[in-house]
This record gives sequence, structure tokens and C-alpha cells, in this order.
Amino acid sequence: MRVALPRDRRDVLRQVGSAAVLMATRPLWAQGPAARSAPIVAAASDLKFALDEVVAAFSAQTGQPIRVVYGSSGLLAMQIRQGAPFELFLSADEAFVNDLAVAGLLRDAGLVYAIGQIALAVPRASMIQLDSGLRGLRAAVSAGLVKRLAIANPDHAPYGRRAREVLIALQVWAALKGRLVLGENVSQAAQFAVSGSSDGGLVAQSLTMVPGFSERARSVVVSDRLHSPLIQRMALTRLATTPVEGLYRFLQSDRARTIMTRYGFGQTSR
Repeated sequence: MRVALPRDRRDVLRQVGSAAVLMATRPLWAQGPAARSAPIVAAASDLKFALDEVVAAFSAQTGQPIRVVYGSSGLLAMQIRQGAPFELFLSADEAFVNDLAVAGLLRDAGLVYAIGQIALAVPRASMIQLDSGLRGLRAAVSAGLVKRLAIANPDHAPYGRRAREVLIALQVWAALKGRLVLGENVSQAAQFAVSGSSDGGLVAQSLTMVPGFSERARSVVVSDRLHSPLIQRMALTRLATTPVEGLYRFLQSDRARTIMTRYGFGQTSR
């Protein structure tokens, strides 16, 4: 799978779901010599569109190709423990980076690159009222209007864990637990949320900001009072080479931060 900006940015649902397909098939480094021709970076799937732009800008500036594997942070961390040839890990939850650093699999504990935000996304025709405190969602659950709700799998996806916190805070977790549609990662959950396979979903805000998404769905950023912060950390692995060291520095540049901010990443006050 090549890392490049989508040619048709309006084909958003298929692109959003691509990370899940990648993680469900053979690992990228097992797909032949061509797949191993560039350094490989592991990144949380909420970064799919933002990081694609950052990597494209870096490659245009340096001429250095970079390949990115997107997936849930927990599964990517597990693959690093199993020897996956990733040179940089961008996690949606800093806990996974910290654990790998303690295990001696990273150069150091890296640094925080973003604070993620959760959004409630629903199909445009949905009757669910949107508000940051999710009073509309709670009312819809009480009225029996929510038959299925998509979230990322809490077992290994940070956005899934925060979604569970949100539903517990709303006191609807028990009512919805048997109605959840679980995505392997938040990208797949976003696909489920607006594709008709559910009544909506709690997903990454960054995935709702792609051009074309608003044509299929409505969304609102969830108040950060309903969940613990998504502190996103990145770090170089012990396999990191010079090209990826350059990308690591580029990710800290004003140009990269501008791109990330455009997709809703950044520091938030609590």
C-alpha cells in the first residue's frame, strides 16, 4: 500500500476504512521486495489523512520515500514487540510508547506530538441531535433509537477505550454494550459509523475533517470532560535510520504542526 494523498478525496469511506484492510492482511514488510524499498513507520489510524499529508510534504522536500502502516496503537505496539521492522511509532495513546521504552525497544520515550479529540459522527439523515455533551445521544438511547453504535475495539484501540469512558460517563454503557459495532481500529469504526451499518459512532475528530466526509455525515466534537485525554506520543525505535530521523524532526516543524492542526490535532485545555 503506497503512502500518498488520496486522488479522490471524496471517496472518503473507502479511504477511511483502508487502515483496517491493511492490518487484516499480510504485514506490509511481507509483501515482496518492492514493499521493503522504503523505511516503514507505524502510525495510529486516526492519523491516516493528516500523516499522509505530512509524509507527502516531507518526501517532496527531501526526495525520501516513506511507507506508513496504519492500525490500532495496541496492535502496532504488539507487532513492535514481535520484531516488526518499524523505525518510528506514532501512537494515539502515550502509554503504548512508554511501555515499549521501558522494554528497551525504543531509543527513548520520544515526545508528545498531539492531543487527539473524539467526535460523534452520524449519517446525515439520522434523528440524533448533536451537542458536545452528547445529551442528544443519551436521549436517543433512552428512546430506543440507537440500535447499533460503532466504536473502535477498546481491547487495543485508544479511541475505543475513550469511547467506552464516554458511554460510561453518559450512563448508557450498559444499554449499548450489546449493540456495539467494533472496528479493529478507529478508521474502521468511522467507516461503520456513516456507512449504514450502524446509527453512528464515536470516532477520531481527525477522520471527520476530511473533505467529503460532511456530505455523508454530521459530526460534533465530544467534550473532553467526558473522557481522559488522548495524549499522542511518538518515538524512534532502535531500528531507526537516517531518513526516518529526518521525518521525526520534520514532524516537529511548523509545517507539520500546521497540517496536524488543520485536522483537529493540538493542545487542549482541561
